[in-house]
Amino acid sequence: MDIQQLKKIFGERYGEPQATYSSPGRINLIGEHTDYNGGFVLPGAIDKGMTLALRVTGSDKIRLFSADYDELSEFGLNESDKPSQGWAKYVFGVVREMSKRGKQVSGFDAAFYGDVPLGAGLSSSAALESAFAFALNDVFELGIDKFELALIGQATEHNYVGVKCGIMDQFASLFGKQGHLIRLDCRSLEYQYVPFDPKGYKLVLIDSRVKHELVNNPYNRRRESCETAAAAIRLRHPEVEFLRDATPDMLEEARAEINAEDYMRAQFAIGEVRRLLDACDALVKDDYATVGAKMYETHDGLSKLYEVSCEELDFLNDCAKKYEVTGSRIMGGGFGGCTINLVRDEKHDAFIAGTLADYKAKFNIDASVYDAVISDGARRID
Repeated sequence: MDIQQLKKIFGERYGEPQATYSSPGRINLIGEHTDYNGGFVLPGAIDKGMTLALRVTGSDKIRLFSADYDELSEFGLNESDKPSQGWAKYVFGVVREMSKRGKQVSGFDAAFYGDVPLGAGLSSSAALESAFAFALNDVFELGIDKFELALIGQATEHNYVGVKCGIMDQFASLFGKQGHLIRLDCRSLEYQYVPFDPKGYKLVLIDSRVKHELVNNPYNRRRESCETAAAAIRLRHPEVEFLRDATPDMLEEARAEINAEDYMRAQFAIGEVRRLLDACDALVKDDYATVGAKMYETHDGLSKLYEVSCEELDFLNDCAKKYEVTGSRIMGGGFGGCTINLVRDEKHDAFIAGTLADYKAKFNIDASVYDAVISDGARRID
């Protein structure tokens, strides 16, 4: 689908749209499990996202049409009007979070579609929240800055979807800038743009098409391990608030006070903060070989120290090495999903063809491939 088809769908249901908007999904080049350790992430908006057409009606009803699901949802503006459809709760949540901040949104009609692959870890939900937050702020002239729009998207996830996410996804969707990644400090929420113009390279995502069901919430266990290690280090070094503040030497001093599992988790977290900063320095110098090496180091740590990989993702990482990919790693929380790969142009076709064939032969699964181009954040189209 494209914007003209969306306008046609909108026109058939509601008449002429008032405006159209788009907001992207995101990748994270490096920096996994660093957010709750007070560290950094390095996301970028991509050329795939959510696009909507909208018209203010002035009524007390919101009428939404999802072209992807071919479903209609209609609901009111009050807390008791929460819609039943999961996808509609993202829009309802944005409206409610704006209302909580004293910003008045009246009824409107909207239709939308997305080209962010669902379930691939590219944050289609944040793209949807950010698209509507940006659009409603614009058409109702609410005067909300982009940082607050990101917080509105995050609060929507927390309060209306039930996902206790960080702010990275919404931040990248709203602040994305073509040719740049965003170094976001997860403690202070300060950010800076880092150049990303990999001439002669492509960013490629390989979707493993698996997501392993897990018990006993491994995410929470790893977070607790990091907090335990940070507390042990803090006994000798009171200035260490998060593992972001610790050094490998500090961890070694505390090794006798923590168990082997907590030690491994902390080893990864401390190293990942350093890897991200090294990758940023390399990007400024157009040193993509070093960036790639740091990506491989991250995958190795996620697999062996943090233990959030799986056989399929490790196999895809091995394929990247086999086909001479510059850098490759798990992207996201782990246990399935995508690898993100930095590939030289001349290696691209052989890497894709070889990896898809090898993966199919090994697991009898057809992996999916997405090229990702770093693009601008949320914007009005017309």
